[in-house]
Amino acid sequence: MRITVVEDNISLAKGISYSLEDAGHAVDLLHDGSEADAFLKSDTSDLIILDINLPGIDGLTLLKKLRKRDDPRPVILLTARAEIEDRIGGLDAGADDYLIKPFEMAELNARVRALSRRRPVPERQMQSIGQLQFDAAARQLFANNEPIEMPRRELAVFECLLSSDGRLVSKTALLDYAYGVGADVEEKVVEVYVSRIRGRLKPHGVTIKSQRGLGYQLLVDT
Repeated sequence: MRITVVEDNISLAKGISYSLEDAGHAVDLLHDGSEADAFLKSDTSDLIILDINLPGIDGLTLLKKLRKRDDPRPVILLTARAEIEDRIGGLDAGADDYLIKPFEMAELNARVRALSRRRPVPERQMQSIGQLQFDAAARQLFANNEPIEMPRRELAVFECLLSSDGRLVSKTALLDYAYGVGADVEEKVVEVYVSRIRGRLKPHGVTIKSQRGLGYQLLVDT
């Protein structure tokens, strides 16, 4: 899943991010409520982990704004407030779960798994490109009905390129999609992933074209 984490405690935010990434998730990391509000208006993450005490817009206000615009994504609230009234207030504002600091990362991951099981199973969505088919729901690439195995970071880069419909995608955008906004990863990593993906796609009439200094395009060979 793609998970947005909004937490102003930098060390805690990084700890949450590392734990979720180790569990196979992509993480977007933000530390300010106002920035998170703008980000979440166009973001397509699957789940939000939201601290209550944030600079800018506080977490409860941000949560209410999400629900007011009919954003259905599950939200786990993080707070140091243990009183029952605070928990009731958070749940009434639209939270799906509530975790009191300090907490164990194993418990946070368990709650993420529990919420993910409540998500509706998406319909099978096959997208064709060249001789390949991509099942968006299963996140699986096929050639002649045979799966092409791809590590999850490479798969994320491929997904990002595929969703651009042939438009240029910058290295920064690919990194943000694969690792989450704010991840401390060098852009050279993208070059390695693109090179590996090229090798997997080339036999099937699909290529990745690079434009120096601008980014990459996913194209069908003609």
